[in-house]
Amino acid sequence: MPEPATVPIPAATLVLFRERMGTPELLFVERSRAMAFAAGALVFPGGRVDPGDHVLAQQYGDDVEDGASRIAAIRETLEEVGVPVGLPPLSATEITGLRAALQAGVPFGQALSAIDVTLSITDLVPFARWCPSHAPARIFDARFYLAEVPLDAPEPIVDDTENVRVFWATAQDVLDLADRGAATIIFPTRRNLERLALFDSFAAAVSHAARHPIRTITPWVEPRDDVPHLCIPTDLGYPITAEPMHKTVRG
Repeated sequence: MPEPATVPIPAATLVLFRERMGTPELLFVERSRAMAFAAGALVFPGGRVDPGDHVLAQQYGDDVEDGASRIAAIRETLEEVGVPVGLPPLSATEITGLRAALQAGVPFGQALSAIDVTLSITDLVPFARWCPSHAPARIFDARFYLAEVPLDAPEPIVDDTENVRVFWATAQDVLDLADRGAATIIFPTRRNLERLALFDSFAAAVSHAARHPIRTITPWVEPRDDVPHLCIPTDLGYPITAEPMHKTVRG
């Protein structure tokens, strides 16, 4: 049975940074147009938190909800794009094997135990939490985390199921694509990209995140000069906190 519309589904998203020359690049996936949520949109890797993530999180501290979200972000990123985060150095064969196990439905904890690997969930930096309330069928309570990819990390490979494309780009590049009508980004992604475009390094993003509280963001509608706007709080680090409803793309 589908989840009741009033019950948010816990989810986790991972914003991956790659620093080379100039502005840091972020990893994006393009959602399949067949998906019920954010069809055809550019998003960060991530997905819902599974019961197994909660079981595994009990090994990593007292905050099981946060731990499960971090584990889900790591697991979903590995499954969707094949990039290991929060893991020790692994061979290409081990990465491929882990990903194949996840795609076959093997619990993450079991797959890790099979190669005697533990996670470093503290490698992930909390950045934001969004829980929109408008969705007619699904509402995701999504925690966003930041992580840096080492220079020798494997190139991402799209899973070709939920997503059809994976690529690196700067936050501003993707905003420009959307403004030209060449890409779709939903409201939370646009607000996060505007914030991420402020940073010239991963360290700057981490510092900014540390200076701002993380409260669950549930956008609301209010009139601004008689025009309905979708709004978010003004004290959470976002440079743009309102957008006219007629311009808004929602999931």
